[in-house]
Amino acid sequence: MLCAMQTFDPDWLVPEWPTPPSVRAVCTTRNGGGSAGNYASFNLGTHVGDDPQHVAKNRMRLGTALAARPVFLNQTHGVHVQALAPDTVDGIDADAAITSHTGVACTVMVADCLPVLLCDAAGTRVAVAHAGWRGLLGAARQGVLEQTVAQLRGADSLASIMVWLGPCIGPHAFEVGDEVRDAFVSNSADAAACFVSASSGKWLADLPGLARQRLMAMGVTQIYGNDGSDAWCTVGNPSRFFSHRRDRISGRQAACIWRVVG
Repeated sequence: MLCAMQTFDPDWLVPEWPTPPSVRAVCTTRNGGGSAGNYASFNLGTHVGDDPQHVAKNRMRLGTALAARPVFLNQTHGVHVQALAPDTVDGIDADAAITSHTGVACTVMVADCLPVLLCDAAGTRVAVAHAGWRGLLGAARQGVLEQTVAQLRGADSLASIMVWLGPCIGPHAFEVGDEVRDAFVSNSADAAACFVSASSGKWLADLPGLARQRLMAMGVTQIYGNDGSDAWCTVGNPSRFFSHRRDRISGRQAACIWRVVG
């Protein structure tokens, strides 16, 4: 279910998952900011051609809404996980972030890739991952989710870790070639269930389904959020979500998770 909270813009998504009171999370949509045109209105990306002043105001608005500082990464479709401290600067090359500090929001930007929020059972550590198909696949069975879970786990059992999958390109819109399907299936035969033959001769890929498979293969079972239904699809909901695949020139929404004193 998609839900909103009045302390944020009413269109933003607040995960419904049983996290401890010390954990806060939100996923913005394209609504609630000051950008215009293809970037209307709450674009948070500085690298997509939007007016820098508009982006700066949108980022300031996000920080005010969170009452925490979102740390923006330079995302490379890789697997590196960056530990965040209160003095960590924006722009570090990474596709995931983790922190045990309060007041610092682990943040990824997306416009079709899958944002993944994670926390441990006690709410002492939180993390976020940017999972496009390249980062999700990784190499040698180690993708961005495996790397993030390994750093988040600590002494906890994998079954105690909680995960929320945010909006992304849906399984009716994500068309890929044989090479993408083959790469996932060679990693795990079960991945074949997440690809459906398309009339174009390519494949329709279920990105959140692939993420669920990878998480469950690790032993992570508390998975919430995106179930692959149309309401979560960035491509199919142009009034709510930015989508690079749909528009080519597009803004970026953000998924954030942070800790508060509690």
